[in-house]
Amino acid sequence: MITQRESRRRLIRDTLIINASIIAFGFMFGLAARNAGYSPLEAMAMSTFLFAGAAQFAGVGYVAAGLPWAPIVILTLFLNARHVLYSAALAPRLRELPPLRRAFMAHFLTDEAFALTAAHFHRIGRVDEGGYWIAALGGVFIPWNLSTLAGVLLGGAIPDPSKFGLDIVFPAAMGGLAVGLMLGRREIVAACAGALVGVGASLALGPGVGIMIGGLLGPLAGMAMPGADASSASGPGSPESDLAARPVDIDEALSDLATMPEGSA
Repeated sequence: MITQRESRRRLIRDTLIINASIIAFGFMFGLAARNAGYSPLEAMAMSTFLFAGAAQFAGVGYVAAGLPWAPIVILTLFLNARHVLYSAALAPRLRELPPLRRAFMAHFLTDEAFALTAAHFHRIGRVDEGGYWIAALGGVFIPWNLSTLAGVLLGGAIPDPSKFGLDIVFPAAMGGLAVGLMLGRREIVAACAGALVGVGASLALGPGVGIMIGGLLGPLAGMAMPGADASSASGPGSPESDLAARPVDIDEALSDLATMPEGSA
């Protein structure tokens, strides 16, 4: 394990790197919202109060297509179902925090915030609430909203973002985060299974369904693997090794999750 200060320095570096993808992705959302007829106020409200990344893109498309509100809510809920697993993974570590504070933190839980925070907690072997806010606010929420505003105000100057490669920035960044979290057999199996199932389902049933199925079945495949070997290099009996090898009690995590609403992000 390393000290909290050292881990926070690395967390800040990782956060600055992920900012590039968040800014590009947020700008593209602002552009999509503009093209769908959203006003700057409506686009900013969506990024602030819904704050759901891919679900925002889907919601904008559904609204532009004239889909009724009930199907929009159900479809975006399924698209964000993976956040139940994120919350279940973090809940045991955050159980000592007051429920209202955990509920507030849950709103800012995104793919990137989870990946950055999980890696930070693993490095120091304990919870660091300040580190969570560095990842959630500095890494995602603030740049996402600023880039959304830029996209909806200035996006008309870029009619085809794919010409500039902006459409590949987000998946490339998420791939980098996934590699950084593959610390043992379970993580590798989860990532590979999720990718294979997700790609197959996307080709057969569509990208939205593929994301949902891959995001749910990948972690389940990882959980089915016996004992993690993430910290074997740290030596048997070390605190870091014990932390990595300790299995997650899913029943206990889901019990804690009942007192912490799932993040909308």
